[in-house]
Amino acid sequence: MPWWGWIIIGVLLLGAELLAVDAQFYLIFIGAAALIVGLGDIAGPELPAWVEWLAFAALSVLLMFTLRRHLYEKLRSRPALDVENDVGRLVSLAEDLAPGRSCRAEYRGSHWTAINIGNRVIPRGGSARIESVDGLTLQVTGVMVEE
Repeated sequence: MPWWGWIIIGVLLLGAELLAVDAQFYLIFIGAAALIVGLGDIAGPELPAWVEWLAFAALSVLLMFTLRRHLYEKLRSRPALDVENDVGRLVSLAEDLAPGRSCRAEYRGSHWTAINIGNRVIPRGGSARIESVDGLTLQVTGVMVEE
């Protein structure tokens, strides 16, 4: 694969992790490995494709096993805001949320994972009450709308 192909794959994986997919930091290290292989392709001699793919796989695994847990724990343990006082507040959901399932929710200007701990579906656009906060996860239940 040409060097620019590795760079594009790396940037796409990093962007997917940061913007769209909550893969719990796995795509960051796979994307970083692709970027390293691409940069190595620019700086180093022409290598056979199988060597590049082997280096990509080895770097992905090495980065994940050496750095992921440390960085993930460090980021999760740092409180973004004092949200413990927000228990009982309402949050609006952008999609249907079945009991025991999770979805993305926007709250206080950032994206959170919302888990429905109630026993009924919370409809799209419906309100959910925050029952507890665990890191970046809001545990919510549906709020009955009175007519």
